[in-house]
Amino acid sequence: MSSPSTSQPKRGNLLLRATVILIVLGLVAGGATIYTRAASTDVAGPKLTHKISRDDLLVTVTEQGTLESSSNTEIKCKVRGGSTVLSVIETGTAVKPGDELIRLDTATIEDNINQQKIVYQTALATHTQSEADVAVAKISITEYMEGTFRSEMQTLEKNLAIAQSNLRTSANMLEHAQRMFKKGYTSQLEVESNEFSVKQSELELDLVKTQIDVLERFTKSKQMEGFESALKAKQAKLESDKASLDLAKDRLTRAEEQLQYCVIKAETSGMVIYPSAAEWKETPDVEEGAAVREDQVLLLIPDMTKMQVKVGIHESRVDELRTDMPARVTLMDAVIDGKVASIATVTKPAGWWTGNVVKYDTIISLNSTDGIKLKPGMTVEVEVIVAEHKNVPTIPVAAVLEHEKQFYCWVKTPTGTARRQLKLGDSNDQFIVVKDGVAEGEDVILNPRALVDEAQMDALKPLNSDSKADDEKAAETNEKKADKKAADSPGAQILKLADKNKDGVLTIDEYEEKDRQYFEPSDANKDGKVDLKELDAAIKKLTDAAEK
Repeated sequence: MSSPSTSQPKRGNLLLRATVILIVLGLVAGGATIYTRAASTDVAGPKLTHKISRDDLLVTVTEQGTLESSSNTEIKCKVRGGSTVLSVIETGTAVKPGDELIRLDTATIEDNINQQKIVYQTALATHTQSEADVAVAKISITEYMEGTFRSEMQTLEKNLAIAQSNLRTSANMLEHAQRMFKKGYTSQLEVESNEFSVKQSELELDLVKTQIDVLERFTKSKQMEGFESALKAKQAKLESDKASLDLAKDRLTRAEEQLQYCVIKAETSGMVIYPSAAEWKETPDVEEGAAVREDQVLLLIPDMTKMQVKVGIHESRVDELRTDMPARVTLMDAVIDGKVASIATVTKPAGWWTGNVVKYDTIISLNSTDGIKLKPGMTVEVEVIVAEHKNVPTIPVAAVLEHEKQFYCWVKTPTGTARRQLKLGDSNDQFIVVKDGVAEGEDVILNPRALVDEAQMDALKPLNSDSKADDEKAAETNEKKADKKAADSPGAQILKLADKNKDGVLTIDEYEEKDRQYFEPSDANKDGKVDLKELDAAIKKLTDAAEK
């Protein structure tokens, strides 16, 4: 009995070939091919196949990124304690030095200035009084030393001279009385009276000498100590009042400066942009009525000659990247070459706003942007080239299945389909480098799990595990692989290229006008959309019909 591939009439083969071509043309918008390698995929017999050949293969990591400048002039809020935005220039506005960018609320600052003026004037009055008190204390010392003390000393010296004169007079009178008493001219009583006068004069002289001694040794020192202590106290108070005055003056000056900071003007020319909003917010923090804090970056003026791309790399792929790896940055109308400049060692915060996806910020430097109009904030596609293989045999991802940590494919032979164990290398979304297992020119079957009974049986076989934990882990791995293979089915690959708005389904407007007749038969549930399940079912229905 001849094999199925040889026993089918030519007409059946032509019908199947035409049917599959029609559905592919109907599903791929604009009549484009499935992908660049799809030209080598043909239909031979009842199954979709691909001929193994050599080709170049790029292994890339692709993510969406954002253009930014590596050098930005930051416009910050300098108002202590923050303020409220009264007006802000629109993002993207071109400015020149002196143009007003932001105006902040001044009411609170003006009240503070008035309060600080009162505090300053009070401190100034207190300081002036203290200066006068110090001057008076210094004059008091001079007054005592050159006035009061000298006057008291001169008075005592005068009293001393009088006491000395009185003593000499009393002594002379006593001597005269004694001579007269001896001659009989005076009485004993008069002599005694003169002796008392001498004694009194001696006591008065001693008293004056004591007063002079007390004035020089004690009174002077006591008075000087009091005056000097008072001076030191006045000087200390003056220093304190001076510090208070300086503090009040500084606060007033700062308050007046804060008033100037409420009107922020451009210092350089350029285009003003808002800083990026937090990922969980829809808008930046700078808008009319928004409260801003001190040192918050309000606006940026980027250097447009130093542009770069910031891209978040998924944690599952970040270990594949190295600095200086080449990269391609794709804009709407241009492709720019670049390289990986830096890779963050700490992940970006993940949360509900990112779908709990963990990514690492990676900076892509751009080689040359001459003649290309770039604007900060533009969304670009970044393709980092992880590896590049030249003239290597490749196999479609859709043709490979994994079972018990081994990779297999099914090859179309003259006698039917044959299973081959593969040794694989690097891969991208569409093809894998095949090191061993198939040869050039052989036809491998696409989506074997759906079309080959043996592949279906492998999917149903229990995995060999040494423990329950291994079974659970293997089941989880198989489930993930099954999901991945489903995503690599022919329908998935067609959907990936034809889905213009990337919503996971095809609508009739994504079909070319001449092919829209095929939309309604594919839309099984009549909801106006063709999803992956309906797409795969349509392909299988056509292939099953062709086999009959």
